[in-house]
Amino acid sequence: MALFFERPESGEKAVLVHIKLNSESEPEDPREFEELVLSAGGDPVEFITGSRKSPSAKTFIGIGKLDEINATVKSVDAELVIFNHNLSPSQERNLEAVLQCRVLDRTGLILDIFAQRARTHEGKLQVELAQLQHLSSRLVRGWTHLDREKGGIGMRGPGETQLESDRRMVRDRIKLIKQRLEKVRKQRDQGRRGRQRSEIPTISLVGYTNAGKSTLFNKLTNADVFVADQLFATLDPTMRRLDIADIGTVIFADTVGFISHLPHRLVDAFRATLEEAVSADLLLHVIDAAAEDRATNIVRVDEVLKEIEADKIPSLMVYNKGDLLDDFSSRIDRDADGMPIAVWVSALTGDGLDLLLQAIAERLPCKIVHEHLQLQPSQGAFRAALYRHKAVLNESAGELGIINLEIQLAENDFFRILKAAGLKKHDLVTL
Repeated sequence: MALFFERPESGEKAVLVHIKLNSESEPEDPREFEELVLSAGGDPVEFITGSRKSPSAKTFIGIGKLDEINATVKSVDAELVIFNHNLSPSQERNLEAVLQCRVLDRTGLILDIFAQRARTHEGKLQVELAQLQHLSSRLVRGWTHLDREKGGIGMRGPGETQLESDRRMVRDRIKLIKQRLEKVRKQRDQGRRGRQRSEIPTISLVGYTNAGKSTLFNKLTNADVFVADQLFATLDPTMRRLDIADIGTVIFADTVGFISHLPHRLVDAFRATLEEAVSADLLLHVIDAAAEDRATNIVRVDEVLKEIEADKIPSLMVYNKGDLLDDFSSRIDRDADGMPIAVWVSALTGDGLDLLLQAIAERLPCKIVHEHLQLQPSQGAFRAALYRHKAVLNESAGELGIINLEIQLAENDFFRILKAAGLKKHDLVTL
């Protein structure tokens, strides 16, 4: 199926088109559009803007604007015209017929970026599914001259046969990918149930794309997730364990960044990935504190969270990139009850990360075990595990090899260590 996914070489000359529509309640952001093109490896040589009451059914734009774009394409020798809007298949075909070059809409652009970023088997499957679904409505492009009932040798059966063959190939491939993704989803569910059985809390990082989630994730967990100052640098979910004081072991999940008007087929295709956010015990909503449209981005993320039914999960706002602000100082913002609601940090410098961990510990519901124990010499493995978890506050030697311990740790860690040592709580002697 590689035939369907031949992407252009990076550095293609592209003419960008952004039309302000009076019918749009929330217009696309032209600056974000240019960032998307650069993230895809495009070379924007011209940016054409305009306004209309509503899109033209035939070419999305009017005749005058089409002539302007056509003249620009020829003058700069552009290879591609990209619209900051979603085009219908017929609009794409009509535009290409006039402009005599490839035309790409916003969804196609985002799909191309996703195809470049996918690293894991699951990520590649998800991208291919979204591409095929996008392609299936545009499959007539190469066969329009054959896709109709008309007489003449070679103008009837062969074309219809080829078109139906292509459509059947796409349908079969979509069905196969969905089956494979369902298998991946079940494996994820098993892993998730395993974490729930062991009572390990999961914390998912969500936020607008390029808000610094992966930098924060790397800093907290000493991971090596790919980081770049570009949209959708992280596509595949990554999970790491971390020990937090008074909480014990938690799992952090780094997820794909959100974007305004994320195409529905992408939300559907990446639902398995986004389920990491849905099943989390706490969401860290990472925000670029230095972004001009910070408030708008927060609203856009909230909309996606609502769409994937993750809006009821407790969340903690993390205002990142504090190093780009004037007079920045890390802090925790609290509500009227004293509960942390936001933390101001710089993941790049590490400033405020200690406050973030403190706020997480306060927001995650967790019981603490504080006990004085008498351990037998045969329970040395249990003692060693307690030390590895930094749970021992005091130790003193008793008679006949007895060890007196004062311990404090999260209840889930306590029972997990007990189980690993082959012990039950009633095997321990408490003071």
